[in-house]
Amino acid sequence: MFWEESGNPHGQAALYLHGGPGSGLGPGGYRRRFDPAAYRIIGLDQRGCGQSTPLAIDALDSLDSNTIQALIADLEALREHLGIDTWVVHGVSWGCTLALAYALQHPERVLGLVLVAVTTGAREEIEWITEGVGTIFPEAWAQFSAVAREGERPVDAYARLLRDGDPQVRADAARAWETWERTHISLDPHWAPGPLFDNDRDRENFATLVTHYWENDCFLGGALRICDRIAELEGIPATLIHGRRDISGPASTPWRLHQNWPSSELIVIEDEGHGGPRQMECAAAALSKLISSADHPASGQLP
Repeated sequence: MFWEESGNPHGQAALYLHGGPGSGLGPGGYRRRFDPAAYRIIGLDQRGCGQSTPLAIDALDSLDSNTIQALIADLEALREHLGIDTWVVHGVSWGCTLALAYALQHPERVLGLVLVAVTTGAREEIEWITEGVGTIFPEAWAQFSAVAREGERPVDAYARLLRDGDPQVRADAARAWETWERTHISLDPHWAPGPLFDNDRDRENFATLVTHYWENDCFLGGALRICDRIAELEGIPATLIHGRRDISGPASTPWRLHQNWPSSELIVIEDEGHGGPRQMECAAAALSKLISSADHPASGQLP
């Protein structure tokens, strides 16, 4: 597992969780949202992506072991390895789902949450982004969903194709998945045309991990549904930041969480979509507020 550390080694520990599943940390712009004098900033490439090894596409036979429960165990292993007791957790998009699932399993380790472009991995969110939003883009959805067999959900069809033994089948499925992704984010005010990935391996790895998780309701079905359990996090301060124009993930998701989580704050940015500069500014402000208003010792510090 690849991880990196920056900021003040004696500051309050903070964990950043990237989107995807499978996007990776990227060039490290997330660090700018943390005050480097106040925070000990930890980032990691979640298993199967980024600089963590092996990539999901290089170990398809072990893909079934890549679950959100395994990712949570990875976070705990990293926390223990670094000698951290508690930390602030900041997630974006899929990183919000992982952050919430982690907090629900280990609430005693989380001092606060700052979540941007909020998702929970619920089946209704997955069905919206892979089916429901097709009502807005019917031409593109007809082409996207044509690979599904009778009675098969599109996300299940792509998960199947991206595990196919034929590399060309996998490559074609990854390109079709990227085309759909580019389509449903195209109404975002900050959208720019062009490919989402610089190379074929990143494209295929991302599509493989996303469809694997979404096919399985992000391994958060039944009694593990985040929306149904969110009241368990009452008392943990949280800032939920979302764009009103997020066509891929409507604002109803963070709104539902906020209704049952009084210690959370909901901020909706009216003119942004799935992330955006003002949302990141709000995240930075929320992280600064957490560190300045803390009435506890920075127990995530190194001794």
